[in-house]
Amino acid sequence: MYPNTRLRRLRNSQALRSMVRETHVEVSNLIAPLFVVPGEKVRREIVSMPGQYNLSVDETVKKAVALYELGVSSVLLFAIPEFKDEVGSSSWQPDGIIPKAIKAIKKAIPEMMVITDLCFCEYTSHGHCGVMKDGHLCNDETLPNLLKQALVHADAGADMIAPSGMLDGTIGFLRHGLDENNFSNLPLMAYAAKFASSFYGPFRDAVQSAPEYGDRKTYQMDPANISEAIREVELDVQEGADIVMVKPALAFLDVIRAVKETFDMPTAAYNVSGEYAMVKAAAKMGWLDEKRVMLETLTSIKRAGADIIITYFAEAFAELRKRGEV
Repeated sequence: MYPNTRLRRLRNSQALRSMVRETHVEVSNLIAPLFVVPGEKVRREIVSMPGQYNLSVDETVKKAVALYELGVSSVLLFAIPEFKDEVGSSSWQPDGIIPKAIKAIKKAIPEMMVITDLCFCEYTSHGHCGVMKDGHLCNDETLPNLLKQALVHADAGADMIAPSGMLDGTIGFLRHGLDENNFSNLPLMAYAAKFASSFYGPFRDAVQSAPEYGDRKTYQMDPANISEAIREVELDVQEGADIVMVKPALAFLDVIRAVKETFDMPTAAYNVSGEYAMVKAAAKMGWLDEKRVMLETLTSIKRAGADIIITYFAEAFAELRKRGEV
């Protein structure tokens, strides 16, 4: 006896498949990371991240304009500063590279949402995310420095701050400090569940932030732990986070799903550099179809529960959408 229900009927054509598709990735869901460096007319490809570049402020503006014209209306800024020291003091200079980039982008495209990563690994000579003493990261001594950095970004016109260091109490400390300085409307996107992952290697090449000694396992999370991730997210929610993030994405789809179901609040996922680099490398070797894998990857992250995806594929996806190919 043949079945009455045949689910294959709804797969017979592209029109039908599109009609019943459950998960949709939109260009408006995507945030494009950009790496800002000193100098002028600098556009230097990152070897381990083909298609991604270290960009001077003027070139960053050009890239932001191109992204905006494709419909990508949000960028996340990282920096290689002009100098590094033990405490990362270049991160809170009003004339620093990130404030310059914020102002330049907002002048060229006022509607572009400029989000700034808030951390110290790019700015410290030792490559760790704050004040170090005897080989250990000093949590509470670092928080005032993070606030200095946040206030400089806010003064420059940042639309959102994204603290990424995974230090205890960061969101509450920043929320209180921003509110006291008349930035109560400035949202915080917390790297709430950031794992000590092996997928960050190409990013560290991009911003020259590999630790000089040790590792970050004492402040970033053990990849084996999901209950702890929920506790971390809960603390950031209680402290005032407006958006919570899981990083990386692909190896932690279960964490994204758990966070979304537990808190039912805006949830971001970072499709990180190693995830991007693997696809690019395999595609270069002819081992997989880059376009199809990119689409499958972004769809899986969205399907897991992410409302927002930070991804190096943002521009490529937007170009496909503009051509009507997705």
